[in-house]
Amino acid sequence: MKPNGVLDGRRFIASCFAFIIFLCILAFINEIRFDSVLKLGQCALSSTLYHNSSSQESRHISTTSSASSDDIRILIGILTLPDHYHKRHFLRLIYGTQSTVGARVDVKFVFCNLTKEDQKVLVALEIMRYDDIIILNCPENMNKGKTYTYFSSLPDMLLNDTNAPYPPYHYVMKGDDDAYFRLQSLADSLIPLPRQDLYYGYVIPCPSMDPFVHYMSGMGYLVSWDIVEWLKDSDIPKKHLQGPEDKVFGEWLRDGHRGKNRYNAKWSMYNYPEPPTRCTHELWPDTIAVHLLKTQEKWIRTLNYFNVTRDLKPSKLYHIP
Repeated sequence: MKPNGVLDGRRFIASCFAFIIFLCILAFINEIRFDSVLKLGQCALSSTLYHNSSSQESRHISTTSSASSDDIRILIGILTLPDHYHKRHFLRLIYGTQSTVGARVDVKFVFCNLTKEDQKVLVALEIMRYDDIIILNCPENMNKGKTYTYFSSLPDMLLNDTNAPYPPYHYVMKGDDDAYFRLQSLADSLIPLPRQDLYYGYVIPCPSMDPFVHYMSGMGYLVSWDIVEWLKDSDIPKKHLQGPEDKVFGEWLRDGHRGKNRYNAKWSMYNYPEPPTRCTHELWPDTIAVHLLKTQEKWIRTLNYFNVTRDLKPSKLYHIP
């Protein structure tokens, strides 16, 4: 018979051994559970990433598929001067907050060669930030060929991309920087019109309603792309560049027998009502363009009339009555 001390020692060793085995089993089970949880988490994370990626892709596809090849493409070139930085920034607010249905409208600011060091820096920054400027190869002028250079330069500028649709724009407009264009109204008026040989605008002289008699006002006139290409290739405008640019433009089309399709947008286009003249009209809902907005007060009254801030969403970040 073995002494009690020896038995107690063996029991203690056996207990320790059993406890160690138990700890090993428990650790093994926990490792399995941890791996399962880890794999489950990885699976859930992968699923979340896939879902987010799929959602972004779906949104992208949805956005892309909402565009239609039937949408008309319109380029509006606002003729201005290089030093008019504040006016360009203001007009970016005006046109950047408008959206259109059934049309893609691009608004670009157009001027001639830069002549000052500050222009070269500041305009370059604008181009880097906004990409909405066209600089023509010409001396700055109003009635000595700037408009011709604008239209005639566009084919070489825009037809280099073989993947781009043809024509790059169905319509090209020249606009003044003191005119307010309502882009959706402009697009709606163009949708039913021909896309070939079109000359569109506000007929001058002011009392006239016949677009075939004289020409369209310089506040904003538009032609179809085939006329833009004709202006580039024809010798007619090259021989007659100087003079009131809108009148001269109309004479080019008359002499070249172009613009057989004409649309008089009067009285959806008109001059600001004050001071009253034969070219003015009261502000009214059926408006495409308001011209001669020479002061900020006139701009504000016009923008208020058309309630341009109606889509501003309430926020705790600002209080605007």
